[in-house]
Amino acid sequence: MSYLMKPNLILLPGLLNDARLWQHQADALAPIANISVADLTRHASMKELAADVLEQAPAGMFALAGMSMGGYVALEIMRQAPERVIALALLDTSARPDTPEATENRRKLMALAQTDFPAVSRGLREKLLHPAHLGDAELAERIDDMATVVGKDGFIRQQQAILSRIDSRPTLPTIPCSTLVLCGREDKLTPVEVHEEMTALIPHASLTIVEHCGHLSPIEQPQQVSEAMHGWLLNRRM
Repeated sequence: MSYLMKPNLILLPGLLNDARLWQHQADALAPIANISVADLTRHASMKELAADVLEQAPAGMFALAGMSMGGYVALEIMRQAPERVIALALLDTSARPDTPEATENRRKLMALAQTDFPAVSRGLREKLLHPAHLGDAELAERIDDMATVVGKDGFIRQQQAILSRIDSRPTLPTIPCSTLVLCGREDKLTPVEVHEEMTALIPHASLTIVEHCGHLSPIEQPQQVSEAMHGWLLNRRM
């Protein structure tokens, strides 16, 4: 399939992530899309974050990919401006609201951030990464560096936004565009079953499961994720 113009693609990072989460995908997809990575640190509600992304976005229509928290924002964008999104990718995320246990854990992390912010990133690694990647010093450094850039105040705003999100499952059947749902096989935070649920509810969705991968699929298995997203962009419904 050929295009007269490359589509715009907006990438939405996860909690405590910056543009480096998507570096491999941005490089790999540059020949077929105009890439931008949104800043998700400036507001404390999903509605405000989605509106901010729409303000940052290039004029007209665009493809949209979000990982984890970025997926929550992407689903809010689909409620605010579905007519602008030509293709959607939801990576290692969920349409469900938090459980009471997850809410309690978020509040504990917010309290920890006030007294020992670097401990937040260190403590999350075991939940974020596949066991085989826990000893990867380069990955650990990137995760910690991204967290440092987001900072304590940005992290707390992000957690407040996540706590404010609604159950997105009732609106999934209204998503009109081609949708890639992707997750790591060993994702502990948003397991395969929640991605199967989203795939079943979104009309034009397909599911990709990445092997030997935890929650941070774009940096744990960058090549596989880039290949899946390449196919998603080229084969989207026109």
